[in-house]
Amino acid sequence: MTAHEQLLTRVEAKARDTRPYGWTSLPAPVDTATLARAEAALGFRLPPLLAQLYLRIGDGGFGPEYGLLPLLDSPPAGEPAAVPHYLSQRESGRKDPEWPWPEGVLPISHWGCAMYACVDCRAPEATVLLFEPNPGDPDHAWFVDAPSLADWLHTWVDGTGWYEEMNEDLEMAPWPDFRIRTGPAQTS
Repeated sequence: MTAHEQLLTRVEAKARDTRPYGWTSLPAPVDTATLARAEAALGFRLPPLLAQLYLRIGDGGFGPEYGLLPLLDSPPAGEPAAVPHYLSQRESGRKDPEWPWPEGVLPISHWGCAMYACVDCRAPEATVLLFEPNPGDPDHAWFVDAPSLADWLHTWVDGTGWYEEMNEDLEMAPWPDFRIRTGPAQTS
């Protein structure tokens, strides 16, 4: 069994036993046609591990805090689904160049107060970023939450994420690629 298979097994077990705010049950996984529609709308493929979360475990409703967003349809809590939210953020960034949204950075989980965990789908390791816009400065709104999606999932199943009560004072490094990834060549 590969490391990703072992991780998926652990995530699946925890997903069956926990329900984030607003979710009454774990939704069914998406099918390959839904994944293909989502990737076509996005214009890029999901990282393999993220795709497997949706194909194997469920269409959102598991994970830290409010849980993973569904891929295409809104969850019971009323949050936007990942793909429409990404497309909306990209469009908003085109209209307001002060707050550009990086291409390929898919919001996957809402933390509340306009903060999102996002996966950099262009990074080979699927870096997880924290978008925290509340200080009001786009240059200081992006942080590296975990070097990879696998690491991010491990912190959830192990109870060691920054959002855990015992770890709430952990400092995150700023995401150094924000302006590189949102420069003029990237915003088209």
